[in-house]
Amino acid sequence: MPPPAPAEIRYAGRHAKNPLDEAAFSKMCARLPRVLKQTARLAWAIDRRAVLLLLGCQLLTGAAAAVLLTSTTRAMRPILADGAVSERLQQALPALLVIAGAAAAGRVASAVASYADGRITPRLTTASDSALVEAVCRIEAAARGEDGISDRQEAAEMGVARSHVMVQDATRLTSALVRMVTAGGMLSILHPLMLPLLLLAVVPAGIGAVLHARVTYETHYANVGDRNVRQMMRWWATSSKYTDEIRANGMTGYLLFWYRAISERIDTRTLRAAPRMLRIVLASSAIGGIFLVGTWAALAWLAATGRIEPAIAATAVVAVQTTLAALSQLVIYGAAMFHTSLYLADMDGFLAQAAERAPHRGKRTVTGPLEEIRLDEVAYRYPGKAGPALDRISLTLRKGEIWAVVGENGSGKSTLTRLLAGIFLSDTGHVTWNGIDVTDLDPDHAWQRCGLVPQNFAQWPLRVRENVTLGQPHTLGDHPVWGALDAVGMREPVEELPHGLDTLLARELFGGTELSGGQWQRLACSRALYRRPDLLILDEPTSQMDARGEHAILEEIKAIAADRITIVVTHQLTNTKIADRIIVMEHGRITEQGSYDELADADGLFRELLTLSQDR
Repeated sequence: MPPPAPAEIRYAGRHAKNPLDEAAFSKMCARLPRVLKQTARLAWAIDRRAVLLLLGCQLLTGAAAAVLLTSTTRAMRPILADGAVSERLQQALPALLVIAGAAAAGRVASAVASYADGRITPRLTTASDSALVEAVCRIEAAARGEDGISDRQEAAEMGVARSHVMVQDATRLTSALVRMVTAGGMLSILHPLMLPLLLLAVVPAGIGAVLHARVTYETHYANVGDRNVRQMMRWWATSSKYTDEIRANGMTGYLLFWYRAISERIDTRTLRAAPRMLRIVLASSAIGGIFLVGTWAALAWLAATGRIEPAIAATAVVAVQTTLAALSQLVIYGAAMFHTSLYLADMDGFLAQAAERAPHRGKRTVTGPLEEIRLDEVAYRYPGKAGPALDRISLTLRKGEIWAVVGENGSGKSTLTRLLAGIFLSDTGHVTWNGIDVTDLDPDHAWQRCGLVPQNFAQWPLRVRENVTLGQPHTLGDHPVWGALDAVGMREPVEELPHGLDTLLARELFGGTELSGGQWQRLACSRALYRRPDLLILDEPTSQMDARGEHAILEEIKAIAADRITIVVTHQLTNTKIADRIIVMEHGRITEQGSYDELADADGLFRELLTLSQDR
């Protein structure tokens, strides 16, 4: 029997907002000037010379089209006149040379425009991508847990992807517009009936293209949630870090089933939209085809009845073809720009949301050493949770003290450390550093004084040196780096690596290598110690270490404690002997507080947990 299918995943939550919900057809068409303006503004900020070069190419394209059409009339008159062929060609030669020159100028303008686009697009894509990454990095940590925020971020990624073609599409759209105006103006001069007929031939295609883009986006929007989770699961399933767990626990078959099921669900939505797209294309093509036949029939009737002379009729043929091609490109790239505008709306919406949820704190700084952190009736509740993670916590921590935090899983230990470090802001109560509320502190300044080793620490695919100095390198020399490695007992393992401090810690990459779990944890501790922080927080810092590594870390914590406030979160209760004070947490409250000996002799949770840890 096959396993149950993955749960239905919807892009929902209070952050989900489909831009099509507020877009009537007229409003959708009105997006084009706005997205063109946005594209121009972004491109201008990146490379003004390239933008001016693009504008010059557009003007040259329009001038070349005008010269080509007017010269066609002058060339066709002698060619269609009576007389010897050689004489007629000789009379037409100057105009033909002008036509060739105009065509060449148009080709050159197109090539130079591609060059200018090549100067803008890579940096525009990088700027968009960097803006998105920065927004995610700077958003309040609490906001990452809000309903729908990750789906909205995934939708914004498509905006970054579409930025790769937005300048090219905008260039082609404006180029087509210039050619259409030039050729259309010529057609209007030849006969006022021609241009309206051509417009009627192309407008249905334009409407069809916009509707097609709308259906495509609707499908994309419906698949955002599934696509987001599929991408995350793909990484987890294919990462070499989790290969052992996946294979030894027999997960491969289910993960493959799960991945195919999600992919088929995405494909089903896409295929479901295909008949609608076909109907749109067929209907718009049929209506446009009728008016196109009418355009050519009108031109033939005008020529046959002598209402326009043959030379002008020949020019009209060129003008019709030029206008038709320009109108077709206008439709194609107009629809593409409209399509892009939808994804850019997702990206802009997410960036606006991220800016709104970025830390809006003060600019104050702590001068001198961090002497005291005080919590006064602090409470915090995670978004979407019914009860508080911390409930009316009061605590005072001073420089030179080592505090141990213990408790069962879910008791609020890690939440407490996040509030102490100013990563989270309390819902009620106050957290102060040297008497300054953390909401009034400049967050970057505050975090420069922190050193944190979380439970789930990062294993950065960088060299050993960068894994130690990441975030706050002090000097150009390696002496402080080796000092931090010595403190955690990592000198010998690093010296044994192929390139020492220059060894790349990523087995997946050429020339890279890998550390054991305990060595990675020591490296994470060395990163915090290297910073020489005023506030040192270690959350289960020795959970993956052997006895020697654990002893080295604990000894180093004691040795450097006098210059900082130190907090150690641990389930290894014997390790709390290094602490000056221990707090025991239950259900978001501090229920016990004291020294190791005091709590071991008391009749409370600490003693119970200690007894259980020794009952083997």
